[in-house]
Amino acid sequence: MTAVQDFCTVCLSLLFPWQFLGIAISYLPGAIKHLMQTEPLQNISFSRIRDAWFNAFWAWAGANIRVGNGPRITALLGGRVSQAQVVDKPVVPPVSGVILDIGPGPGFWVDLYAKNNTGDLKVYGVEPNTTAHPGLRMRAHEAGLDNVYHIIPAGIQDISKIEVTEIDGSTSKIEKGSVDCIVTLLCLCGIPEPEENITELYQYLKKGGRWYIFEHVKTNRNYCMRYYQAFVNLFWPHIIGGCELCRDTKKSLLQAGSWEKVDLVQPPEETWYATVPHIFGTLTK
Repeated sequence: MTAVQDFCTVCLSLLFPWQFLGIAISYLPGAIKHLMQTEPLQNISFSRIRDAWFNAFWAWAGANIRVGNGPRITALLGGRVSQAQVVDKPVVPPVSGVILDIGPGPGFWVDLYAKNNTGDLKVYGVEPNTTAHPGLRMRAHEAGLDNVYHIIPAGIQDISKIEVTEIDGSTSKIEKGSVDCIVTLLCLCGIPEPEENITELYQYLKKGGRWYIFEHVKTNRNYCMRYYQAFVNLFWPHIIGGCELCRDTKKSLLQAGSWEKVDLVQPPEETWYATVPHIFGTLTK
């Protein structure tokens, strides 16, 4: 590439977050109109508008992220990711057993659990945004996971308080130290009190349990990009549902407790000028 082409590539990359924000803003009028047509005015609060707005926007954004990242997330949940690269054979076991699916939203990745269902699968989708529940429930049904996928309408701190109705009608709670796998896909950027909540999640994993991760994080490859990312982040959380660009999520994960195996890095193909870099891989307790 020529110097001019390189310069144009960098500029387009730096413009990307502003384009993304613009698209998100375009969904606000429609979300407000929908609420006014479907709910009593006295029920429409700022938080209700925010949740409906994000849900409407994420119906578009999440679907596009699924298209762009489908193969790599399929590989991740199949245990076929090493040093942020997709490999042919599993380097850790695929997702199985009891799974905490954190922040699944409307369920764009739910069908991947069906591909790894060996008969003992039980997935708990921890999603406090009730606006997303109809889509999540629909996609779980379409994936054939009606009796496998349970929606937990709470935040991370309240997981253990929720009673889950089992197939036989009995109720149970999710105990700490009882979970085989945790899955977080582009959700830790938006949780409150990230260090505290990530540590809380760690406690649910069994010894030998695995955490499958694809998250965007604070940039650390270029000093100037740190300032640029911080500037974008002045606006980003207010428009993208509380999502924070500058979280050092990898540090929070590593400090949550001791890990037997760490395979969590930034994909090498991501450039120094990426405003929204990622970490990708697994942690084994």
